[in-house]
Amino acid sequence: MNVFSSQRSSRKTSVVTGGAGFLGSHLSDRLLAAGHQVIAIDNLLTGNLRNIEHLFGNTDFRFIEHDVTNFIYLPGDIDYVFHFASPASPIDYLEFPIPTLKVGALGTHNALGLAKAKGATYLIASTSEVYGDPLVHPQKEDYWGNVNPIGPRGVYDEAKRFAEAMTMAYHRYHRLDTKIVRIFNTYGPRMRLDDGRVVPAFIGQALANEPLTVFGDGSQTRSFCYVTDLVEGIFRLSTSDTHAPVNIGNPSEMSIRDFGEAIIKRTETSSRLEFKSLPVDDPRVRQPDIALARKLLDWEPLVDFETGIGKTIDYFRPFIESAG
Repeated sequence: MNVFSSQRSSRKTSVVTGGAGFLGSHLSDRLLAAGHQVIAIDNLLTGNLRNIEHLFGNTDFRFIEHDVTNFIYLPGDIDYVFHFASPASPIDYLEFPIPTLKVGALGTHNALGLAKAKGATYLIASTSEVYGDPLVHPQKEDYWGNVNPIGPRGVYDEAKRFAEAMTMAYHRYHRLDTKIVRIFNTYGPRMRLDDGRVVPAFIGQALANEPLTVFGDGSQTRSFCYVTDLVEGIFRLSTSDTHAPVNIGNPSEMSIRDFGEAIIKRTETSSRLEFKSLPVDDPRVRQPDIALARKLLDWEPLVDFETGIGKTIDYFRPFIESAG
């Protein structure tokens, strides 16, 4: 494994599992900007080296291809472990249900073990999916959720709920400095067009002048947070004193129907909405209560929807044009 010399300076070193993924790559950018040395680990099941190729010439960045469900060994000092490895879209975790459960269980155990061995701060990327199809709206951190453990989405929901439980067990039993971020719908450059999430799906369909696939009647809601806002919240959480879960997301709620219409208008496409049956256990509402993040982290999203979606469309446009 190619890592930094143990004779390095007193600068912070951070490990990011899932470092070649959408969120992991942006987090690596933020950590490097803060002066950290970064070791990104990814088995490339759903990650892509294209997301981090701009970092390959950076001497403060190292990439290791490794499956974190296997033991993680890294020499030298480590200050932070950010565990972001996991399939994170419905298409991915339905195609890879067992790897999703394994990375939530074995991967979390190994990442926690690394943090414990190094005396590092540990941050787990959890998700709003721990709330399931919520009966409380908006969702606060003290809500325990409404999850179907044996449904098709359960492999992701329960993997993350287990990961949270193990994280708190390490905090309580081993006194490890741990953080839990519950991530709500996030979008931006480096998402995959084919990952099944609504933002790349709608943008890809609109740019190709194809119908936008809306599941159900489109009344279900989501709250979309631009990726740089999310990563800033995560960075602040990593240096905070809190160990309880913290929601990071944009509380601006939007129906899927309205989101589709906004994409059609923004891309000036001839596309229309096409309605199909709702997937099993698809959440009807999703909106974060971010009062805790405002209080503890002095954080709230700053990038407005028009700006964020414009940057995301601009990122995807060349992919569609080259394919066309």
